[in-house]
Amino acid sequence: MSTEITLEARKTRRRSSRRGGGPKRVPWLLAAPGVALVIAYFVAVGAGAWYSFTDWNGVGHARWIGFQNFRQIFSDHATRGALWHTLELAFAFVVLVNAIGLALALGLNKAVKSRNLLRSLFFAPVVLSPLAVAFVWQYIFDQQGALNWFLRTIGEPGWQRPWLGSPTWALWTILVVMVWQFSGLTMVLYLAGLQGVPDELLEAAAVDGATTGRRFWRVTLPLLAPAVTVAATLTLIIGLRVFDQVLALTAGGPVDASETLGTQVYKQTFVLGHYGYGAALALVLTSLVAVMAVAQTVILRRREAVI
Repeated sequence: MSTEITLEARKTRRRSSRRGGGPKRVPWLLAAPGVALVIAYFVAVGAGAWYSFTDWNGVGHARWIGFQNFRQIFSDHATRGALWHTLELAFAFVVLVNAIGLALALGLNKAVKSRNLLRSLFFAPVVLSPLAVAFVWQYIFDQQGALNWFLRTIGEPGWQRPWLGSPTWALWTILVVMVWQFSGLTMVLYLAGLQGVPDELLEAAAVDGATTGRRFWRVTLPLLAPAVTVAATLTLIIGLRVFDQVLALTAGGPVDASETLGTQVYKQTFVLGHYGYGAALALVLTSLVAVMAVAQTVILRRREAVI
């Protein structure tokens, strides 16, 4: 009797599979909208790349001019300055935001009783609009703003600066705003990584006489290598494509002292109407982000394998 039941069950499964009702069959029809969006995205990217080799001004016919836009990019002083500012800002941002985020994660991992509340407070700026955050900090850095008022109050008027109007300080005020907003993001990533560090290893190292610093360098940090890879790559991309904070705080000024590739793309395309040149700048920025992000990921992945 049991043999007959087993044979019947097998026949039922075969019939169900032939009818397409098998549980492992992929519902391609449901995936079609997503596939269509991906194809449309690459078509748009290809069209933008084609326009970067033309002199299109947004209307009329686009005339093919080859690599003229790219030669102009690397010969123009303002654009080369924007590229240098982008790299400066991105590298400083990656170092600072990861260092602060790791310090916050270590401090709020287990020891503090109010750690859940503090985690929420530190992460809150991440979900705010970058423009809203920048406008708040614009008031703080204003000539008559909160920062200069505080410096006058504590008796240090000599430290007052026109922070947003100074070619020396404008770029670094943007860095302060970015680090303040995104330190909570790296904190969360490192907190997730710390959950995978076994307490037994730390306790064994402590029993062997390892100091707190040595346990961090020899045990905790190597095991955080995957989290470091994710956090460093993500923050590098955020740093290279910075736009909102620059536009709201300084608009690229004073005297192009805080111009970035993102603001140059916006100004050349939508302000000056140089759509072909703006597309070339966008292609350079996209290539820069892709190459640097992939290179950094490969290097850090190899480091993980060594560890």
